[in-house]
Amino acid sequence: QVQLVESGGGLVQPGGSLRLSCAASGRIFSIQAMGWYRQTPGNQRELVARFGSGSIITYGDSVKGRFTISRDVATNTVTLQMNSLEPDDTAVYYCHLEYGGFRYLEAWGQGTLVTVSS
Repeated sequence: QVQLVESGGGLVQPGGSLRLSCAASGRIFSIQAMGWYRQTPGNQRELVARFGSGSIITYGDSVKGRFTISRDVATNTVTLQMNSLEPDDTAVYYCHLEYGGFRYLEAWGQGTLVTVSS
């Protein structure tokens, strides 16, 4: 069984910064992608940032230039550095993992709340 453990959410003022981390553990093999999505009430989850096939990084349009994703392959950890946070960044942030090669398996974290408010 695969587990994704997230940390780092919280309350921050507009213009501030937060860092989210996600550590994957368990029977993980052939990682294809790992990254972050976010969701607000009544809306679908949207991509924030992810490492895809070939280590290609993709960012959501609304976070480009403000957020940076990094990873530690040895520990299966991804980190999201969020700068210049805006109220519209308020959401539950979910870590996501795609693995398993041709079997295509995926796992989601439990979510961590980020609130940007003065």
